[in-house]
Amino acid sequence: MTVFGVDIGGSGIKGAPADLENGRLAEERVKVLTPQPSDPQDVADAVKGVVAQFDWQGPVGITFPGVVVDGHTRTAANVDKRWIGTDAAGLFSDALGGRPVAVVNDADAAGLAEMRFGAGKGRDGVVLMMTLGTGIGSALFVDGNLVPNTELGHLELNGHDAEKHASSAAREKHDLSWSQWASRLDDYFAHVEMLFSPKLIIIGGGVSRKADKFLPLLKPLQAEIVPAQLQNDAGIIGAAMQASRLATVG
Repeated sequence: MTVFGVDIGGSGIKGAPADLENGRLAEERVKVLTPQPSDPQDVADAVKGVVAQFDWQGPVGITFPGVVVDGHTRTAANVDKRWIGTDAAGLFSDALGGRPVAVVNDADAAGLAEMRFGAGKGRDGVVLMMTLGTGIGSALFVDGNLVPNTELGHLELNGHDAEKHASSAAREKHDLSWSQWASRLDDYFAHVEMLFSPKLIIIGGGVSRKADKFLPLLKPLQAEIVPAQLQNDAGIIGAAMQASRLATVG
């Protein structure tokens, strides 16, 4: 089965059809910059533009960097605050000509893909997917079942949101070396482990492509820490997984 997925981030929007039998993109993805300011209508128009570059007529799965409940976006840490309270599913469906749309938290989508096709496949107990990018996203699984919208990037660490201290964007903003960033991640992961006692922590986001530069520098935890296998395609694939539930796809 092939279904279209779109992954909205604070800096970029990327999309492609995903092969849900094999857990990979069916075609090369298209990426555009996230509009600035990232108000709902401009982002919806950008998503429309991404989908329009493919011959796709079926449902579309779309990730969002914030809490999503019943298709409505409730938080907006790294996008325009006008997203708060928006009927995102309705907005995107209108922009895409009325086709069915599933909207899901971005880290939850990435986690769903990793649990089915990637580093979390077959793993039981508590598993955490952490996406390190513009912010820090999280997806919490218990025996393979998702606990949605955990948003653990907003845990307090040293008096601030953890993502302000330890995200990939924070590393770039403060010009941290890999070793300096790893030290910040040590503080964050130790805090998360204390709260949730996961068996496995999967590191995703674009920086997962460079996992060899920082994962070996992290202090050992009780939890195993591994890079995401699907890397930065996980969000698209997870979004497509959610959309596959909507209807017979075209």
